[in-house]
Amino acid sequence: MKRETLLIVADSERCADMLYAVGMFVPDPFIYVQINGQPQVVLSDLEIDRARHAAPHCRVVSLTQLQKKLRDDGAKKTGLPQVIRHVLRSRGISKATVPHCFPLGLARELRRLKIKVKPKNGAFFPERQIKCAAEVKKISAALMMAEVGLAEGIQALKSCKIDRKRRLIYHANPLTSEKLRAIIDTAIVQAGGLPANTIVAGGRQGCDPHERGYGLLRANEPIILDVFPRSQKTGYFGDITRTVVRGKATEAIRKLYHTVERAQEIGFENIRHNASAKEVHVKIKEFFEQDGYKSGKVNGRMQGFFHGTGHGVGLEIHERPGMGPNTTDTLKAGHVVTVEPGLYYWNLGGGVRLEDMALITGNGTRNLTKFEKVLEV
Repeated sequence: MKRETLLIVADSERCADMLYAVGMFVPDPFIYVQINGQPQVVLSDLEIDRARHAAPHCRVVSLTQLQKKLRDDGAKKTGLPQVIRHVLRSRGISKATVPHCFPLGLARELRRLKIKVKPKNGAFFPERQIKCAAEVKKISAALMMAEVGLAEGIQALKSCKIDRKRRLIYHANPLTSEKLRAIIDTAIVQAGGLPANTIVAGGRQGCDPHERGYGLLRANEPIILDVFPRSQKTGYFGDITRTVVRGKATEAIRKLYHTVERAQEIGFENIRHNASAKEVHVKIKEFFEQDGYKSGKVNGRMQGFFHGTGHGVGLEIHERPGMGPNTTDTLKAGHVVTVEPGLYYWNLGGGVRLEDMALITGNGTRNLTKFEKVLEV
């Protein structure tokens, strides 16, 4: 039985499917075709020799040579659409399956050239969800980069003095979210990672889970540190969150912290092969409700637990499976997921989120995260 022909046209720095297919970074869009399970890439001469070394599983073809052949055959245009048609037609193929993000303009050009493309239903490479041992190593290495950055950030907080206005003073200057983020990100780069949108959200800013944070950081308030770098070498991501207080936490924040900590434990207790991802989320939500932490809108602002319990991580920071109220995913051995419950209350002065990464195995769950959890620093 003939397999469907797969076609991707993208760069592998931004397209996770392309990076998964070829295993090397290429900054400009190029052609990947899989015919009867056999992968082939069409690349500029700039990348040819590197590709033969870095992607030995692919047949590597020179874009320049194909364009020359088209010109020798009398073609007036030798752009990517014409090259793709030549590659497919030379194998007697007139249709291909493409990712949902396939360029619309290119799809129209191919249609004019009598090449049909159709988006694939579901994930382009479903096998990307299941991580092999080598991929788990790469994710763990990226997670280590996140932990290095987080350690530097927390060390900076520990070294701060506190002035009369509760400002944190670092090297004789008030510490801001921007400065602390720079400290974290610099350590990540030195460890081989690429930081992006690192979250340093102090006080009530932490009540918006994706707020990056800005301005002065103060003592005795929760600071959410969410760090999710990408490995410069492999493209895999790591993800970790800690909530800390420089100084003394209020009793309300301390209780919030221990409740979230217990919720994360409940997550780990219920995450296993063939478990319903939605049910894991529901159990954490129910625990919060039973403990008196309600979720919903108050004065037009969301409070409580109003995001998912976690998500898959790999060549993208957010991959399937998702663990939230609307997911239909089933957890499987080989999934690497975050476990990140959180509670956020404006009236308590901030929020708490804790995030570790879990590898699901055939006989349980392994926490890949090594970094300690301490509220007051």
